[in-house]
Amino acid sequence: MNIDSIIFDLDGTLWDSRRTVAQSWTKAIQESSFGRGEVTEEDLSKTMGLQIKEIAAMLFDYLEEEKQMELILACCEQEKIDLLRSGGILYPQLEETLETLSKKYRLFIVSNCQEGYIETFYEYHKLEKYFIDLENPGRTGLSKGENIQLIMERNNIKNAVYVGDTQGDMVASEFAKIPFVFASYGFGKPEQFDYIIEKPADLLKIF
Repeated sequence: MNIDSIIFDLDGTLWDSRRTVAQSWTKAIQESSFGRGEVTEEDLSKTMGLQIKEIAAMLFDYLEEEKQMELILACCEQEKIDLLRSGGILYPQLEETLETLSKKYRLFIVSNCQEGYIETFYEYHKLEKYFIDLENPGRTGLSKGENIQLIMERNNIKNAVYVGDTQGDMVASEFAKIPFVFASYGFGKPEQFDYIIEKPADLLKIF
C-alpha cells in the first residue's frame, strides 16, 4: 500500500491507561463537594472513543451539565498528575514497532482527549521522538474526523491511514476519507474496517 503517514488513536491502540485514570477520577470525585461514587476500569471502557462532554454526561448523569463539566475537568487535571507519575500499560512491542515504522513513515496521534493527555503518554514513556504532530478536541473543539483532516492539512499528508479501535474511529476515518486499520485488541467493535491487526507489530506486516 502506498502511504506516507500513519495516524494513531491513543487509548486502546497505543496504550491502556484505565487503571491509573480510574484511580485519578475516583480521587477527584471523592474530593469534590458534589461528586459521588467511584469510576472503575469497566466504566472507562464504556466511554472509549467519546468526547469529554459525552463522557461527563454518561458518568455524572446525576448532575446538571455545568457541574458535569466542572467535575470531569477536575478529573482530567488529576489524571495528568497521576499519568506523569505512573503512566499506562503499553501494548506489546509498541516502541519497537513505532521505531521501525518511523524510519519509513511519518507518525501522528489524534485522540478524543483533553489537551495535555497525549503529552503524558509522550513524557512518561519517552515516545515523543517517534511522532511528528498531535491533535485533540480539547485544543481545537473539533470532531476526531475534523482533527484528522487538520493534521493532514497542517503536515501536507497525501496518503495516510488511521489506526484505532472503536466505531468512532471508523467514522472518523470515513469522514477524513482515509483507510481504517482496526486494532482488535482494543475496546471497541467497529462495523467495518479496511485492515485488522491483533497487536501493534502486525502493522509491520501490512505496511
